[in-house]
Amino acid sequence: MAQSIRVRCCIVGGGPAGMMLGYLLGRAGVDVVVLEKHADFFRDFRGDTVHPSTLQVMDELGLIDGFLKLPHQRLQKMQGIFAGTRVQVADLTRLKTKYPFIAFMPQWDFLNFLREAGSRFPSLKVMMSSEAIDLIRTGDGVNGVRVRTPDGTIDIEADLTVACDGRHSTVRERAGLEVHEIGAPMDVLWFRAGKAPNETEKIFARVDPGKMMVTFDRGDYWQCAFVIPKGGFEAVKARGLSALLDDIVRMAPVLKSGISDVKSWDDMKLLTVVINRLHKWAQPGLLCIGDAAHAMSPMGGVGVNLAVQDAVAAANLLAAKLQNGAPSEAELDAVQARREFPVKVTQRMQVVAQDNIVSRALRPGTQPLKAPLPMRLITAIPWLQGITARFLAIGVRPEHVHSPAAGG
Repeated sequence: MAQSIRVRCCIVGGGPAGMMLGYLLGRAGVDVVVLEKHADFFRDFRGDTVHPSTLQVMDELGLIDGFLKLPHQRLQKMQGIFAGTRVQVADLTRLKTKYPFIAFMPQWDFLNFLREAGSRFPSLKVMMSSEAIDLIRTGDGVNGVRVRTPDGTIDIEADLTVACDGRHSTVRERAGLEVHEIGAPMDVLWFRAGKAPNETEKIFARVDPGKMMVTFDRGDYWQCAFVIPKGGFEAVKARGLSALLDDIVRMAPVLKSGISDVKSWDDMKLLTVVINRLHKWAQPGLLCIGDAAHAMSPMGGVGVNLAVQDAVAAANLLAAKLQNGAPSEAELDAVQARREFPVKVTQRMQVVAQDNIVSRALRPGTQPLKAPLPMRLITAIPWLQGITARFLAIGVRPEHVHSPAAGG
């Protein structure tokens, strides 16, 4: 018989949604455990863009000074080259916000920071190398999860289980929740290239006929995302690695000296892009947030920040209730009611961008490619760049921390 542990809340998944919700509930004095199936947070292909909405949350929690001491780069103007024409689609300096920049920071640093900051809360426990493999049910409700750990299988009984285990959520699958697939026309090859100390470039995205890529300045290396047609990885591999690297250097000459870091296909990580969302985020005793509730496209780099916003909203609505037992299904549904509109709007805008930029860029053929009219207008009329910056950097109906602090 499996060993049993009892907590108020069990969070499955130590990504941005899970670690932020764990921190907020621990801060509120709720007995909470966060399960992370890996031994550490090191994943080279996780999202690394920390937007002003998340920086504001860190400020409201009193964590911003320490957070911004971590190594990071700052982006204020989103510039690109579209078929040889320079475009600028967002200018964050126009925002009336305390932190008018996007911080590029490896996600493992962000998650380790939250883990360390939360270690001062006696009611918060983070269990690494602990994988949720099934749900514990009583009747129609979820009463916790069965967990595989290095020391064997344990049952964690909880008044509330929160699925934060990503777009391939085991918890979501075990719960039988219905997913609405929206689709995406592309996948992404994620890799890094060396960067000389004197190399600087403010170009964020590049679009050529049949090709598209994004580069992030990580200080001592370039993190790169090369966009390929959905399901097209085998065709790319058939052309050979050298042909792909030649295409990359032609698009981004700044990578010429460091592209030798890509020595084999093992240095390329294939990211399968999906956009979807659950019809219903909750069952009695169970709530899904973050990618487990709504997988986002990498367009705009908003996924991390929407996950954090979900966590803030969930804590605002549920932390006090968890002090007294299990929230009702209606109280769990209130999280979806709060967050579904921002998710739907953001996903709709991602689909529009996919249809008008990505699909056009990746379409085979020799037709001339030029920037879409809205992109050209935004580039030509600077004040419009403040509107796009607000949508990308702050989002729709941003959340603020209202959950209680124990002893506060």
